[in-house]
Amino acid sequence: MTLYYNTAVVLAGIGLLGSLAGLIGSFAVLRKRSLTGDALAHAALPGVCIAYLLIGQRSLPILLLGALVSGVLGILTINLLTSRTRIREDAAIGSVLGVFFGVGIALSTRIQQLPGGGSRAGLDSFLFGKAASMTFNDVVGISVTAAICLVIVLLLYKQFKLISFDAEFGQTLGWPVRWLDLALMSLLAVTVVIGLPAVGVVLTAAMVIIPGASARFWTDRFGNMLGLSTLFGLTMGLLGTLFSAFNRSLPTGPTIVLCGAAIFIISLLCGYRRGVIARYWQWRRFETEISRRRLLEGVWELSQRSQARSLPVRMDDLLQAQVWQRQRLSDAVTRAISHGEISSSSRGFELTTAGAAEAIEVTRTHLLWRELLQEHPEQASAITDLTAPLAEQVQPELIHKMEHSLRSRGAWPELPEARP
Repeated sequence: MTLYYNTAVVLAGIGLLGSLAGLIGSFAVLRKRSLTGDALAHAALPGVCIAYLLIGQRSLPILLLGALVSGVLGILTINLLTSRTRIREDAAIGSVLGVFFGVGIALSTRIQQLPGGGSRAGLDSFLFGKAASMTFNDVVGISVTAAICLVIVLLLYKQFKLISFDAEFGQTLGWPVRWLDLALMSLLAVTVVIGLPAVGVVLTAAMVIIPGASARFWTDRFGNMLGLSTLFGLTMGLLGTLFSAFNRSLPTGPTIVLCGAAIFIISLLCGYRRGVIARYWQWRRFETEISRRRLLEGVWELSQRSQARSLPVRMDDLLQAQVWQRQRLSDAVTRAISHGEISSSSRGFELTTAGAAEAIEVTRTHLLWRELLQEHPEQASAITDLTAPLAEQVQPELIHKMEHSLRSRGAWPELPEARP
């Protein structure tokens, strides 16, 4: 019964901790501050050691307070280095991480050598974590902390969302972006600090970063990412704790991180939006659509070289007129025939009525793209998807203007029925 109770306590605590780490870690991932969580965890170690040296005993609340002060000091140091010097953020984070962690290791070694129980201070648990020692009071503390952080996120949701994507725009609105950033980093510091006794300095950063990084593969929507990241943090915490409970030889902290690594690998491969498999199929669909458009445009242009309305086109004609790999062209022709856009005969192949209409539309779009890049190069950045309708990416007034210019020069293609 006692084992069941202890396991339930640890499950509740780690589950709450994982959920909070996933929620707050999402902002760090979006802000490209993932390494900041690692720096925070390492910067907290000197605070733990100094707090122990000041009080002379192992009092968890005091040690965590020291860790929080030290972690926030590390964040402020990073902020000062990036804002007042020419040091880049990654270099500042690496410097603070190394210096603070070095000081922490030196102080920890000194504490181990103190007479009268320094070796029994239990500071090793802050390095590698010891989730099994979590008590009901720890769970209550994590619950209160998680609730406070959630309330702050809800109150500042709009502000945090904006600075996560476009901090400069927030500055133009007059928002205190620097203070909002410090508030977000403070939430990250609190999350890291309360996770130190469970997973330790070395692994806390992974618990903060992995859920947000994994969620990014599944969605492009901010709210969905926060929810998925929270769910992934909860899942890795629960699974790691359960595996460790069933197999006593598995340490809880590393097992949690390994479960998170499994979630990350699955997301990397199978993520709906940015997973490897999804990106591969997106690339295949893009390549197929581009081949289809090139084929229709090429067949239409070749068929217009004669006064005849329907001039069969051979594959060799397309290979001479356009740059193709023969197999790729053959596959494109096969797909076009199956879709009813091209009809095949012994003399070659030609566009069907539906294919001719689509070929005209493709050629018009191509001409509009070319006109846009030549006459309005500043609008080139607006084209983000070559397979999407141009009207969805460029102002309609500009499209009408370019179309009028092409018509006036006689360069606007018309359907055969529309010819005089």
